[in-house]
Amino acid sequence: MPSALAEAPVHLPPQADPAIAREAGTAPGREGGAGIRIVKGACPHDCPDTCALKVTVEDGRVVKVQGQPDHASTHGALCTKVSRYPERTYHAERVLHPLKRVSAKHEAPRFERIAWAQALEEIAGRLKAIAARDPQAILPYSYAGTMGMLQGEGMAARFFHRLGASCLDRTICSSAGGAGLAATYGHKVGMHLPYYAESRLILIWGSNSIASNLHFWTFANQAKRAGAKLVCIDPRKTETADKCHQHLALLPGTDGALALGLMHELIAHDWLDHDYIARHVTGWDELREKALAWTPERTAAECGLSADEVRGLARDYATLAPAAIRLNYGMQRVRGGGNAVRLIALLPCLTGAWRHRAGGLLLSSSGWFAPFKNPALERADLRGGRPARTINMSTIGDDLLREASPAFGPKVEAVIVYNSNPVAVAPESAKVAAGFGRADLMTVVLEHFMTDTADLADYVLPATTQLEHLDVHLSYGHTDVLINEPAIAPLGESRPNTRIFRDLAAAMGFDEPAFHEDDEALLRQAFRDEVDLDQLRARGWFTLPLPQAPFAEGGFPSRDGKADARGADYLPNYESRASDPALAARYPLAMISPPARNFLNSSFVNVKSLRDIEGEQLLEMSAGDAAARGLADGQMVRVFNDRGSYRCRLEVSARARDGVVHGLGVWWRKLGADGRNVNEVTHQRLTDLGRAPCFYDCLVEVDAD
Repeated sequence: MPSALAEAPVHLPPQADPAIAREAGTAPGREGGAGIRIVKGACPHDCPDTCALKVTVEDGRVVKVQGQPDHASTHGALCTKVSRYPERTYHAERVLHPLKRVSAKHEAPRFERIAWAQALEEIAGRLKAIAARDPQAILPYSYAGTMGMLQGEGMAARFFHRLGASCLDRTICSSAGGAGLAATYGHKVGMHLPYYAESRLILIWGSNSIASNLHFWTFANQAKRAGAKLVCIDPRKTETADKCHQHLALLPGTDGALALGLMHELIAHDWLDHDYIARHVTGWDELREKALAWTPERTAAECGLSADEVRGLARDYATLAPAAIRLNYGMQRVRGGGNAVRLIALLPCLTGAWRHRAGGLLLSSSGWFAPFKNPALERADLRGGRPARTINMSTIGDDLLREASPAFGPKVEAVIVYNSNPVAVAPESAKVAAGFGRADLMTVVLEHFMTDTADLADYVLPATTQLEHLDVHLSYGHTDVLINEPAIAPLGESRPNTRIFRDLAAAMGFDEPAFHEDDEALLRQAFRDEVDLDQLRARGWFTLPLPQAPFAEGGFPSRDGKADARGADYLPNYESRASDPALAARYPLAMISPPARNFLNSSFVNVKSLRDIEGEQLLEMSAGDAAARGLADGQMVRVFNDRGSYRCRLEVSARARDGVVHGLGVWWRKLGADGRNVNEVTHQRLTDLGRAPCFYDCLVEVDAD
């Protein structure tokens, strides 16, 4: 299949727009000799590590991106993806000029170059016409293509509030787990990363840390060398599982059952901290009653483990103190994902693990930043009390195909996409592609490359990469604020997201002072006074002043300061033998779709050196399941269910247990063997908490292609 990358327009040689070069300016955080500068940066991608970058610029060109050696969590190391960031910025197929569609949506994508002024005028004209009927027919669609406070939602949110557009429920990655954590602790908080090095037991639960949380793994490995036991809990035998002392390959979606089974053993053997429970846990009696029903035998049968594995894990968790859990978001992408996080988050409360700085749990640290952020940065007041319909980004396939109705509101007539590639990453992607393929839908995409979503756009606006703009970053894996200074002027005619939305606001006639504030002004408004911006820019990061053992004496950020166990329970998958036997008879394989090691969601898929390492879309399957279907390693197969199908290469692998297959993602659809990817077979039903997608709650069958 021809790649649509090859159909992208031919660009002129990169050159800086003088106006944007002035905007980038000469910022603090640069050093170096004649012709060489070292610029302080931050990794913008959706990863808990949020690394501090050391960017080397020689004669106006970035020649190297490294980790800052004196940043405590980065300690000089970067993943393979980000260490090759210059390859992404200087990619030959980068979009460097505004483009307008000249082909029909159902045809192969063809675009022509237009001037910025023309693009802004035409887009604004069409938005004004829609807004005159109902501004809620306009929808923003964005996520974590950059995690920055400025280039993420800083100016974009102001624009959409002022416009009166529909709001986007940003759920696609972590909202089930976030909701579960907040329901239990009061916010998304946890233990601090460096103290894992002092733990005696670490449960790495739902996380392939070596691939997706590299800097946590460094601390876990320190603990391992000091004698700690590492246990990986994951349906897939990941690269992280290879390095742990024990791997428990539970069935997808059964994590909550395992947590209840562990609680049963803690109760049965009186491995409880009764004082901590009495003073710092609400709803213990209710939880105790539920847990006593989950014997090791029942738990093992539900999870696909042995009863001895359940007993042994409970014994280790109770007796190897301090015990720490590194929970990650893979396990919450199922129907009961929010409740599973709730149950796991209660485990350190029952044993008193929180008394130690090296005990407790970390899923997300993002809640620690809440008291320091300025909530007025995004200027919700600009909406002026107008109604705000909310559309869930995880159901965008259905929502783009809906007609107007009293329950739904106006039909979506325009979508502005930035920092996301929904046609590749959203579930049930055949519907997503059909929705974006509507001839009557106006789509504007801010992008670096011609992604699957850009191929279906009416206008593509060239955005800057992390090396070309100012931004400030928080983290969900540690507790530092990081600065990103622009290392080079924007290439071609690319512009920062902030400037694009300022320009759109001007074209729409929005003249409020909020749209005249530059990125330096936004930076000064991002935080309360407790964050020292001078220190941040001089050093490159600012560490939040927080206690080492934050919940040693309770004090959770909940209403009563206690962890809340009320209502937490196990919910099986939508698609499983237990919940839908008829469906399981037709589609007997549970499929999860963990990320390919060298991609980050759909980012970096078009970086050739990284794609060459991955090779092609793969489905991992156990030898037993392959033999039962007459399939051989290396052959092309079809993965299918009632929602659709896609073709990929089969890898018969010891990483897969019987009954479970792994569709490694997220490949761009157009780079797949048949122009589709793994999300062709995922569904749009939502989780128990957080309104999130159930990517790993999916039954399929596989046959020879």
